[in-house]
Amino acid sequence: MRVVVAESTTARRLPGVDGLWVFIGADAVIFGILFLSFMQDRLHNPAMFEASRRTLNMNLGGIDTLILLTSSWAVALAIQAIKRDLFDRAPRYLLGGVLTGLMFVGSKSFEYFQKFAHGITPATDAFYMWYFTLTGIHLIHVVAGTGLLAYLWLGARRAAYTSSHRVLPECVASFWHLVDLLWIVLFPLLYLMRAA
Repeated sequence: MRVVVAESTTARRLPGVDGLWVFIGADAVIFGILFLSFMQDRLHNPAMFEASRRTLNMNLGGIDTLILLTSSWAVALAIQAIKRDLFDRAPRYLLGGVLTGLMFVGSKSFEYFQKFAHGITPATDAFYMWYFTLTGIHLIHVVAGTGLLAYLWLGARRAAYTSSHRVLPECVASFWHLVDLLWIVLFPLLYLMRAA
């Protein structure tokens, strides 16, 4: 007896375009190198890194995490709405992504201002040099991603994206999910993992 398996007529593909995945891969490698460098510096002075880590506002870092996870969820819902040609839903979900992106920027700015008000700067010690470097580069990604989401939101309000015209939204969503993934690594690395 022979079993015949039907082949799928639609090839599976990564969302977006190939060049985007090269960018995402390169960005992930750069952050990976930065993470490893941070951990190496932490090994050389665990007491100082631990003392500085304890001065971070863990609750605010947790709120930032929830904000970005919510944002990622909203963007995923927007992409699903675009794939299904649900023109009334996609703009709402994208607006949710924009607003939560802005919330993260506001929260991180507040945290920076708190640190500066207490005299804590990148020059304070090696931990804070890494903290401001890693979160600052990430924040630049969030600002860029939020701007891209706002651009998508404007297009979605005009029904510019459809199930057959969704490459740009998929590219932006993939970048946005990278931004969230980077924070999911940054939050425990900076806020939760004890150095000593």
